Amino acid sequence: MASWLNLEGKTAVVTGGASGIGKAVAQAFLDNGANVVVCDMNPQEPEFDLHEGSGEMLYVVTNVTSSENITDMIKKAKEKFGKLDVLVNNAGINIPCLLVDPKDPHGKYELSDTVYDKVTGVNIKGVYLMAQALGHEFVDNGEGVIINMSSESGLEGSEGQSIYAATKNAVNSFTRSWAKELGKYNVRVVGVAPGIMEATGLRTLSYEEALAYTRGITVDDLRKGYKSTKTTPMGRSGKLTEVADTVMFLASDRASYIHGVTYNVAGGKTRG
Repeated sequence: MASWLNLEGKTAVVTGGASGIGKAVAQAFLDNGANVVVCDMNPQEPEFDLHEGSGEMLYVVTNVTSSENITDMIKKAKEKFGKLDVLVNNAGINIPCLLVDPKDPHGKYELSDTVYDKVTGVNIKGVYLMAQALGHEFVDNGEGVIINMSSESGLEGSEGQSIYAATKNAVNSFTRSWAKELGKYNVRVVGVAPGIMEATGLRTLSYEEALAYTRGITVDDLRKGYKSTKTTPMGRSGKLTEVADTVMFLASDRASYIHGVTYNVAGGKTRG
C-alpha cells in the first residue's frame, strides 16, 4: 500500500546534499522510499540512515558550476536508477561582506570581484545549469519537479549578506519565470525559503567572524541573537526536518497544482 506522499520508487537529485539542509532533505527522501542522487563537492561520501523500506542512495562528487560535471552526474544517475523525477537545487554558499567598509576600504570583509564571482557562480549559475540539465530530462519524460532552495533573506535583504541575499532573490525569479516556461510540459517549479535554522556544521567560526564584523558586533553577540530569535514570531529557530518535510510535500503529487511560488519556512519572520 502506497504512503500518503507516494514517493516510493521515485528518484530525486539533491545538490549540496552532504550536509545541512541538503542532507536532511536527502534523508527524508530515503525515509519515504525514494532513491536519491546526492551531489556535493565533499570528496568524502556522507553517511545516511538506510533501513528497511528506504530508498537507495548514489553519491556523486559534483561541481554544479560545471556543465561537464553535471552531464557526467546525470549519466551515472540514469545508469543506476533510470528515470529521474525531482531536482532539489540546494547547493549554495554564503560569504558575508560589506559593500563599503570605511574601517578597511577594499579589505578582507568588503565585497570584491572574487567573492561576487564565487557566490553568484554557485548560487545562480549552478542553479540554472542544474535546472536546465534536469529540465531536459523532465520535459522528455513529460513530468518532473524542480525545487529551488531560496532564503528569507532573498525577500528581506540581510546586513552583511547582500550578495547572498541578491542571489536568493534571483532564485525566486528563476522559480517564477521557469514555472511560466515549463508548466506546459507538466514540469512544476517551486521554491522553499528557510529562515533562521538550527546550527549545522556549515555555520563555521570563520563565517560567524565575518558576519559579526559586518554587523559591528562580537561573535558572542551574534550567537546570542541566534538563540533569542526575537525577530521570529514563533520564538525559535527552525529545524532542518521542517524544511525537509516541506520539500517532501512539494515534490509529491499531493502538491500537483502548486507551481511558480516560493514557500517561506521561517516561523513568521518574513513579510511575504
